[in-house]
Amino acid sequence: MEQHIEQLVQWLRETVKETNTNGLVVGLSGGIDSTVVAYLIKKALPDQSLSVIMPCKSAESDANDAKLVIEGSGIDHVTVDLTEQHDALFNNIKGQIGAKGEWNEDKQQLADANLRARLRMSTLYTIATNYNYLVVGTDNAAEWYTGYFTKYGDGGVDLVPLTHYTKSEVRELGKALGVPQQIIEKAPSAGLWHGQTDEEEMGVTYDTIDAFLNGESVNDDDAQTIEKMHERTAHKRALPKSPPNFHHFTLE
Repeated sequence: MEQHIEQLVQWLRETVKETNTNGLVVGLSGGIDSTVVAYLIKKALPDQSLSVIMPCKSAESDANDAKLVIEGSGIDHVTVDLTEQHDALFNNIKGQIGAKGEWNEDKQQLADANLRARLRMSTLYTIATNYNYLVVGTDNAAEWYTGYFTKYGDGGVDLVPLTHYTKSEVRELGKALGVPQQIIEKAPSAGLWHGQTDEEEMGVTYDTIDAFLNGESVNDDDAQTIEKMHERTAHKRALPKSPPNFHHFTLE
């Protein structure tokens, strides 16, 4: 893993240089993926790396874990609490659509969670613009393949350094980087609502997805679940859909 770390660090440095930017910024959740990215960007650019903690009705344990990461890696940080802005915007939208009698309660939890992710994306890009930094994503191979990220939320980034690494490999990177053990062992969660865990929401474990991506045998139901997620979320990994170029045809 040391060789992979060195290659990733070098790639991060080269990308900043090629894009004529000044550094790198990551949203820090206290989970293993964002933690590994924080350690990597601090290693790549010690004086031009920044982590951003963005609580939004988040668990106190997430904030404590994020502080552990900051202490362990030494990365610079800033905290922007989005709770008030999220509540104001979400309640405004809900009120306007509710006044039309068209608010869909069944979709409320998902809409709420996705708005949080998109507010975090907007916050990161506002900060990135201030410093002329690139926004670094935290999606691993399992999340990328299954589309387990919010479109234009945590999927709205400039770089995805972990996209070729399975969840278990990200944990191995974390161990090699010196990430605190409690973060390596923490149950993966996007922190979208109280008690939410990634694996419960997906209906399949990361170990199973990792095995599937590595070409190992998994049971048919799990394989079908993974493939369905991949197909259903293809739009998240693609550019916005556009029509054919009608300019090629004669206009009458």
